[in-house]
Amino acid sequence: MTHAAPLDPTTATRPPATETPYVAGPARRPVDADALRARVPGWGVDLDPRDRPSYPREVYDPAATGAHWDVPEQQPELRPRERSVEHAHLTPVFGTSVPLHGASGAVRRYAYRRFSEGRAAHWLLLLAGDRVDAVESHLRSFASLHPDDPVTETGVVGELHGHGIRSRRGRVDTRHQVLDPVLVAGPWVAAAGVGVWALRALVRRARH
Repeated sequence: MTHAAPLDPTTATRPPATETPYVAGPARRPVDADALRARVPGWGVDLDPRDRPSYPREVYDPAATGAHWDVPEQQPELRPRERSVEHAHLTPVFGTSVPLHGASGAVRRYAYRRFSEGRAAHWLLLLAGDRVDAVESHLRSFASLHPDDPVTETGVVGELHGHGIRSRRGRVDTRHQVLDPVLVAGPWVAAAGVGVWALRALVRRARH
């Protein structure tokens, strides 16, 4: 197998132009709109802006549509409000009913401050922050007069007298149902195990 010697760019001549895109060389494709329209049915149907379905949306004419809208007054930012790095500023109105707090808030702030919405890390950190928030809520409930009840609040009681087994037959998520007890009860069992282990460690240390 032989290889052609490289061409000197200072002396080499360009290959002849061709109208066939499958042949090496610079393409020479004369564009004749009328000829293409006659040869290819439907070619260039959207060349004229008036034929585009979205053309009215591209024209700024509030008087023609009757849609008048002014930017509302900017809501005061009394405490730092997170936003994606793609946005230069907050929207005029934003929610303040659930401010960020604790370790979950730190995780979410880092996700907004460090990663773009186009990065998987942005969304994975937000998911992790949600799980951390759930753990924090459970821990706070134990310090209150109404701690979380993993038996009644997870619907386990309803499985016993609400036709739990019969209602699960013939469903498309039958394979996933095996994991449901693990996902629901697993964290509670793990937390209980850690608590028992810590209590036993404290008892052993107190005896010695």
